[in-house]
Amino acid sequence: MQSGIVETVTSVTGTDPLVLGLLGGLVIAAMNLFGASLVLVWRNPSERALDIALGFAAGVMLAAAFTSLIIPGIEEYSGGNPVPTLLGVALGALFLDQADRFLPHAHYLLTGSKRADAAGQSESLPVNEERLAGVVLFILAITLHNMPEGLAVGVAFGAAASDPTQLGAAISLMLAIGIQNIPEGLAVSVAAINAGLDRRLYAVVAGLRSGVVEIPLAILGAVAVATVEPLLPYAMGFAAGAMLFVISDEIIPETHRSGHERVATLGLMAGTIVMLYLDIALAA
Repeated sequence: MQSGIVETVTSVTGTDPLVLGLLGGLVIAAMNLFGASLVLVWRNPSERALDIALGFAAGVMLAAAFTSLIIPGIEEYSGGNPVPTLLGVALGALFLDQADRFLPHAHYLLTGSKRADAAGQSESLPVNEERLAGVVLFILAITLHNMPEGLAVGVAFGAAASDPTQLGAAISLMLAIGIQNIPEGLAVSVAAINAGLDRRLYAVVAGLRSGVVEIPLAILGAVAVATVEPLLPYAMGFAAGAMLFVISDEIIPETHRSGHERVATLGLMAGTIVMLYLDIALAA
């Protein structure tokens, strides 16, 4: 399975990190747009269905953070020394934690309610009151969460540009991020519709938003790590830490908000299994 996919990608892109990063960014952005556009045909998905889908997305991201970023960062690019990668993990989580002080939690914008432990929430943030302001805040919050995803894909492809044997792992991470972007894009569109926005308009806006953020970050990550190879373990750890923070701080609490903890957890387990299978199949 791996050889066919890898050969196809290599024949199209070669090993240029800029082209590989562009490919990764385009794929994950397209899958986000697909998820956002599902609202055009699946007009009223239940909260239960969304929680299962988001749980699945969390499972995919959880496995990908370890199999495609943390473990390769330690074993392949640090000579078995865990310090650079784990330092990157800590910095990635710290960055997302501090960023939440300047942008509202996605939970706040999705539900209109505040969590008691939310970092630095402003009392004046509008939710479902002024449409334009709400949309801007909504896009900013989800943009923050897409940043580590685009960066992670770029870093993985940048590593593959330096070491072609890692291309299979980069492709599996790209597919994982793309798969989890589908339910995330759908959930964002549903929340925006509930705030009073037009289905078609926001499906397009959500797709454009993902493209604007994930594509350049994927390119930046690929070119940066391919150019400055010693940064690879730090960058891979940073991307993984940011992803893990999003999973624990936003996605899992959101899926447990409406009493669907059990099915959301089963969704998470299914996502983890799918990602582990993809990782093994593409590395075989």
